[in-house]
Amino acid sequence: MSSPHQITSQVTHASPWDKNGTTMMESNRGHLLPIYVLADESGSMSDNIDDLNDGLRSLHQALLGEPMAAAKVRFSVLGFSDDVVERVRLVDLRSANEFPRLTTRGMTSYRAAFEDLITRIPSDVGGLKAEGYQVHRPAVFFFSDGLPNRGEDWQDAHRRLTDRGVTLGAPNIIACGIVDADAQTINAVATQPEFGFIVNKGVDVGAAIAKFCASLTKSVIASGRSLASSSPQLVVDKPEGFTVAIDVI
Repeated sequence: MSSPHQITSQVTHASPWDKNGTTMMESNRGHLLPIYVLADESGSMSDNIDDLNDGLRSLHQALLGEPMAAAKVRFSVLGFSDDVVERVRLVDLRSANEFPRLTTRGMTSYRAAFEDLITRIPSDVGGLKAEGYQVHRPAVFFFSDGLPNRGEDWQDAHRRLTDRGVTLGAPNIIACGIVDADAQTINAVATQPEFGFIVNKGVDVGAAIAKFCASLTKSVIASGRSLASSSPQLVVDKPEGFTVAIDVI
Protein backbone atom coordinates (compact mmCIF):
# COMPACT_ATOMS: atom_id res chain seq x y z
CA MET A 1 0.00 0.00 0.00
CA SER A 2 1.29 3.47 -0.80
CA SER A 3 1.85 6.09 1.86
CA PRO A 4 -0.60 9.03 2.21
CA HIS A 5 1.80 11.15 0.16
CA GLN A 6 2.29 8.64 -2.65
CA ILE A 7 0.24 8.27 -5.81
CA THR A 8 0.34 5.09 -7.84
CA SER A 9 -0.50 4.63 -11.47
CA GLN A 10 -0.62 1.33 -13.33
CA VAL A 11 2.52 0.96 -15.44
CA THR A 12 1.74 -0.28 -18.94
CA HIS A 13 4.10 -2.32 -21.07
CA ALA A 14 5.69 -1.30 -24.31
CA SER A 15 3.76 -3.82 -26.37
CA PRO A 16 0.54 -1.79 -26.76
CA TRP A 17 2.54 0.93 -28.51
CA ASP A 18 3.12 -1.12 -31.66
CA LYS A 19 1.29 0.96 -34.26
CA ASN A 20 0.75 -2.06 -36.49
CA GLY A 21 -1.07 -3.93 -33.75
CA THR A 22 1.37 -6.82 -33.90
CA THR A 23 2.28 -8.87 -30.85
CA MET A 24 5.73 -8.05 -29.51
CA MET A 25 8.10 -10.85 -28.55
CA GLU A 26 8.22 -11.43 -24.81
CA SER A 27 11.36 -10.02 -23.26
CA ASN A 28 13.96 -12.37 -21.84
CA ARG A 29 16.11 -9.71 -20.19
CA GLY A 30 13.61 -8.40 -17.65
CA HIS A 31 11.54 -5.25 -17.18
CA LEU A 32 12.76 -1.65 -17.32
CA LEU A 33 11.23 1.74 -16.54
CA PRO A 34 12.87 4.69 -18.38
CA ILE A 35 12.88 7.81 -16.19
CA TYR A 36 13.78 11.28 -17.44
CA VAL A 37 14.49 14.34 -15.30
CA LEU A 38 13.71 17.36 -17.49
CA ALA A 39 15.20 20.28 -15.58
CA ASP A 40 14.90 24.01 -16.26
CA GLU A 41 18.37 25.46 -16.96
CA SER A 42 17.20 28.98 -17.86
CA GLY A 43 19.03 31.99 -16.44
CA SER A 44 16.51 32.43 -13.62
CA MET A 45 17.78 29.18 -12.09
CA SER A 46 21.28 30.60 -11.56
CA ASP A 47 20.84 31.05 -7.80
CA ASN A 48 19.42 27.57 -7.33
CA ILE A 49 21.11 25.28 -9.84
CA ASP A 50 23.71 24.11 -7.31
CA ASP A 51 20.94 22.90 -5.01
CA LEU A 52 19.45 20.90 -7.87
CA ASN A 53 22.84 19.40 -8.74
CA ASP A 54 23.37 18.45 -5.10
CA GLY A 55 19.95 16.81 -4.99
CA LEU A 56 20.61 14.74 -8.09
CA ARG A 57 23.95 13.56 -6.69
CA SER A 58 22.12 12.48 -3.53
CA LEU A 59 19.63 10.56 -5.67
CA HIS A 60 22.51 8.77 -7.40
CA GLN A 61 24.03 7.77 -4.07
CA ALA A 62 20.68 6.57 -2.74
CA LEU A 63 20.12 4.38 -5.81
CA LEU A 64 23.55 2.80 -5.36
CA GLY A 65 22.25 1.59 -2.01
CA GLU A 66 19.15 0.10 -3.67
CA PRO A 67 20.65 -2.15 -6.36
CA MET A 68 17.50 -4.26 -6.87
CA ALA A 69 15.38 -1.17 -7.56
CA ALA A 70 18.12 0.52 -9.58
CA ALA A 71 18.38 -2.52 -11.84
CA LYS A 72 14.82 -1.91 -13.03
CA VAL A 73 15.36 1.73 -13.99
CA ARG A 74 17.19 3.53 -16.77
CA PHE A 75 17.77 7.16 -15.83
CA SER A 76 18.39 10.27 -17.91
CA VAL A 77 18.94 13.93 -17.00
CA LEU A 78 18.08 16.58 -19.58
CA GLY A 79 18.57 20.31 -19.14
CA PHE A 80 16.34 22.64 -21.13
CA SER A 81 16.44 26.36 -21.87
CA ASP A 82 16.44 27.56 -25.51
CA ASP A 83 17.21 23.95 -26.43
CA VAL A 84 17.82 20.64 -24.67
CA VAL A 85 21.22 19.38 -23.53
CA GLU A 86 21.62 15.75 -22.55
CA ARG A 87 23.48 15.74 -19.21
CA VAL A 88 23.06 12.03 -18.42
CA ARG A 89 22.31 9.53 -21.19
CA LEU A 90 19.74 6.85 -20.33
CA VAL A 91 21.90 4.84 -17.93
CA ASP A 92 21.93 2.08 -15.35
CA LEU A 93 22.69 4.13 -12.24
CA ARG A 94 24.58 1.25 -10.65
CA SER A 95 27.35 1.72 -13.21
CA ALA A 96 27.14 5.50 -13.65
CA ASN A 97 30.04 7.77 -12.75
CA GLU A 98 29.50 11.16 -11.11
CA PHE A 99 26.68 13.07 -12.79
CA PRO A 100 27.63 15.96 -15.08
CA ARG A 101 26.40 19.25 -13.69
CA LEU A 102 23.38 21.19 -14.88
CA THR A 103 24.34 24.75 -15.88
CA THR A 104 22.19 27.84 -16.43
CA ARG A 105 21.78 29.45 -19.83
CA GLY A 106 19.20 31.12 -22.04
CA MET A 107 15.43 31.34 -21.79
CA THR A 108 12.65 28.84 -20.93
CA SER A 109 11.41 26.99 -24.01
CA TYR A 110 8.86 24.39 -23.00
CA ARG A 111 8.33 23.73 -26.70
CA ALA A 112 11.98 22.78 -27.23
CA ALA A 113 11.79 20.47 -24.20
CA PHE A 114 8.73 18.57 -25.42
CA GLU A 115 9.83 18.42 -29.06
CA ASP A 116 13.09 16.83 -27.95
CA LEU A 117 11.21 14.11 -26.09
CA ILE A 118 8.98 13.41 -29.10
CA THR A 119 12.10 12.16 -30.88
CA ARG A 120 14.14 10.92 -27.92
CA ILE A 121 11.65 8.66 -26.16
CA PRO A 122 10.62 6.48 -29.13
CA SER A 123 14.29 6.04 -30.01
CA ASP A 124 15.19 5.06 -26.45
CA VAL A 125 12.24 2.68 -26.11
CA GLY A 126 13.07 1.05 -29.43
CA GLY A 127 16.71 0.63 -28.43
CA LEU A 128 15.87 -1.00 -25.10
CA LYS A 129 13.37 -3.34 -26.72
CA ALA A 130 15.94 -4.29 -29.35
CA GLU A 131 18.23 -5.30 -26.46
CA GLY A 132 15.53 -7.72 -25.29
CA TYR A 133 13.95 -5.75 -22.43
CA GLN A 134 10.26 -5.37 -21.74
CA VAL A 135 9.84 -1.62 -21.42
CA HIS A 136 7.24 0.11 -19.27
CA ARG A 137 5.75 3.49 -20.10
CA PRO A 138 8.42 6.14 -19.41
CA ALA A 139 8.08 8.71 -16.65
CA VAL A 140 9.23 12.31 -17.08
CA PHE A 141 9.88 14.44 -13.98
CA PHE A 142 9.58 18.02 -15.23
CA PHE A 143 11.02 20.78 -13.02
CA SER A 144 10.77 24.54 -13.64
CA ASP A 145 11.06 27.78 -11.71
CA GLY A 146 9.17 29.98 -14.16
CA LEU A 147 6.81 30.50 -17.05
CA PRO A 148 7.40 29.27 -20.61
CA ASN A 149 8.61 31.78 -23.19
CA ARG A 150 5.90 34.33 -23.93
CA GLY A 151 3.91 33.62 -27.08
CA GLU A 152 5.40 30.18 -27.57
CA ASP A 153 3.02 27.38 -28.63
CA TRP A 154 4.33 24.61 -26.41
CA GLN A 155 0.91 23.04 -26.02
CA ASP A 156 0.92 21.45 -29.50
CA ALA A 157 4.25 19.71 -28.85
CA HIS A 158 2.96 18.58 -25.46
CA ARG A 159 -0.19 17.12 -27.04
CA ARG A 160 1.83 15.19 -29.61
CA LEU A 161 4.26 13.93 -26.96
CA THR A 162 1.53 12.61 -24.67
CA ASP A 163 -0.76 11.20 -27.38
CA ARG A 164 -0.37 7.43 -27.16
CA GLY A 165 -1.66 7.05 -30.70
CA VAL A 166 1.06 9.37 -32.05
CA THR A 167 4.21 8.95 -29.96
CA LEU A 168 5.69 5.54 -29.24
CA GLY A 169 6.16 5.44 -25.48
CA ALA A 170 4.12 8.59 -24.78
CA PRO A 171 5.20 9.26 -21.18
CA ASN A 172 3.58 9.98 -17.88
CA ILE A 173 4.69 13.50 -16.91
CA ILE A 174 5.09 14.58 -13.29
CA ALA A 175 5.49 18.37 -13.16
CA CYS A 176 6.90 20.41 -10.26
CA GLY A 177 7.02 24.20 -10.15
CA ILE A 178 8.84 26.57 -7.79
CA VAL A 179 9.39 30.36 -7.47
CA ASP A 180 7.50 32.00 -10.36
CA ALA A 181 6.01 28.83 -11.86
CA ASP A 182 2.29 29.10 -12.54
CA ALA A 183 -0.01 26.48 -11.02
CA GLN A 184 -2.30 26.32 -14.04
CA THR A 185 0.66 25.81 -16.39
CA ILE A 186 2.20 23.12 -14.20
CA ASN A 187 -1.15 21.36 -14.04
CA ALA A 188 -1.38 21.49 -17.85
CA VAL A 189 2.10 19.96 -18.21
CA ALA A 190 1.28 17.06 -15.87
CA THR A 191 -0.48 14.17 -17.60
CA GLN A 192 -2.75 13.59 -14.61
CA PRO A 193 -4.06 16.23 -12.17
CA GLU A 194 -2.44 14.42 -9.25
CA PHE A 195 0.93 14.56 -11.03
CA GLY A 196 1.23 18.37 -10.91
CA PHE A 197 2.86 20.01 -7.87
CA ILE A 198 3.48 23.66 -6.99
CA VAL A 199 5.58 24.79 -4.06
CA ASN A 200 3.72 26.30 -1.12
CA LYS A 201 4.12 30.01 -0.48
CA GLY A 202 6.86 30.86 1.99
CA VAL A 203 8.87 27.67 1.48
CA ASP A 204 12.59 28.36 1.07
CA VAL A 205 13.70 27.70 -2.51
CA GLY A 206 16.73 25.63 -1.55
CA ALA A 207 14.64 23.54 0.81
CA ALA A 208 11.97 23.08 -1.88
CA ILE A 209 14.55 21.77 -4.36
CA ALA A 210 15.94 19.37 -1.75
CA LYS A 211 12.44 18.08 -1.04
CA PHE A 212 11.74 17.68 -4.76
CA CYS A 213 14.90 15.58 -5.14
CA ALA A 214 14.05 13.56 -2.03
CA SER A 215 10.58 12.76 -3.39
CA LEU A 216 12.08 11.94 -6.80
CA THR A 217 14.44 9.49 -5.10
CA LYS A 218 11.57 7.82 -3.24
CA SER A 219 9.54 7.64 -6.45
CA VAL A 220 12.37 6.03 -8.41
CA ILE A 221 13.11 3.47 -5.70
CA ALA A 222 9.46 2.56 -5.10
CA SER A 223 8.72 2.30 -8.82
CA GLY A 224 11.81 0.16 -9.38
CA ARG A 225 10.80 -2.18 -6.58
CA SER A 226 7.28 -2.36 -7.99
CA LEU A 227 8.53 -3.65 -11.34
CA ALA A 228 9.61 -6.85 -9.62
CA SER A 229 6.07 -7.44 -8.36
CA SER A 230 3.02 -8.96 -10.05
CA SER A 231 1.36 -5.52 -10.29
CA PRO A 232 3.99 -3.02 -11.48
CA GLN A 233 3.12 0.62 -10.81
CA LEU A 234 4.58 4.05 -11.26
CA VAL A 235 4.81 5.45 -7.74
CA VAL A 236 4.86 9.24 -7.39
CA ASP A 237 5.83 10.65 -4.01
CA LYS A 238 4.39 14.13 -3.39
CA PRO A 239 7.20 16.50 -2.38
CA GLU A 240 6.92 17.83 1.14
CA GLY A 241 6.09 21.54 1.06
CA PHE A 242 4.29 21.27 -2.30
CA THR A 243 0.58 21.27 -3.11
CA VAL A 244 -1.12 19.41 -5.94
CA ALA A 245 -1.29 22.17 -8.56
CA ILE A 246 -4.98 21.82 -9.31
CA ASP A 247 -5.75 22.49 -5.66
CA VAL A 248 -4.49 26.08 -5.89
CA ILE A 249 -5.84 27.12 -9.32
